[in-house]
Amino acid sequence: MSAPNTFQTIPGQDDLQQIPRDLSFHPSGTTDPKTLTREQVEHYNRHGYVKPLDIFTAGEADELRRYFDDLLRRYVAEGKDSYSISSAHLRHGRVWDVLTNPKIVAVVSDLLGPSVVAWGSHFFCKMPRDGKTVSWHQDASYWPLTPSKAVTVWLAIDDADRGNACMKYIPGTQGLGHLTYQLSETDESNVLNQTVPEVERYGAPVYVELKAGQASLHSDLLLHGSEANTSDRRRCGLTLRYTTGDVRAHMGWHEKGVVVTGAPPAHWGNRPRPTEE
Repeated sequence: MSAPNTFQTIPGQDDLQQIPRDLSFHPSGTTDPKTLTREQVEHYNRHGYVKPLDIFTAGEADELRRYFDDLLRRYVAEGKDSYSISSAHLRHGRVWDVLTNPKIVAVVSDLLGPSVVAWGSHFFCKMPRDGKTVSWHQDASYWPLTPSKAVTVWLAIDDADRGNACMKYIPGTQGLGHLTYQLSETDESNVLNQTVPEVERYGAPVYVELKAGQASLHSDLLLHGSEANTSDRRRCGLTLRYTTGDVRAHMGWHEKGVVVTGAPPAHWGNRPRPTEE
């Protein structure tokens, strides 16, 4: 039987609560990074993120944007919206190529170590004046993974700034563990279904302004979100998710895995490149 290509983007809370998960921050133990600097590794351990990272040239970013423009047209033709392109590496070879790109893998490996599994790819595309926010949340709260050692590379497809609702972080919150949230399932303006309230108590936000082709990297426990895009410009980012080979995935999510460094762990899948572009 072939492995599935679609997964529930936001698992049910009842299902997640049945899984014993270690939702505590595990800092990077890297002392001799090859691509990042030691200061960047320390910044990740202290503040939960690294930015900006130069990944693709302007020409490469333009090519990737043209590919996404075509991909979005195809999904809209299928009756889907700009947030629907999830687990894209399981269907699209070009996204698999980005997920496994050596430049990105080198950065991630400097934080996670010699055994890394790539498992997620999701376009978060805010169309001009689309009115949707991404409320303050922690990624780990949604994921059936344990322990919490996942990092996200947020790759800018379009330029992202405060004008078109770039991401924002609350530095240091990755060290606070799993924070109490409120369900916001009835809020149609919120892309997600959880909201961590009163985040002001944890500090001031840092805005993640990036040029197309640049990326940021954040811990799965770092509080982050984004405001509504009220501008006339689109703001698209491709989120790429990675974790260490010792992490266990439940609810069948191990089938999303692509081993990018180290020996393939027995409890993770290792998906080949799809033929569809």
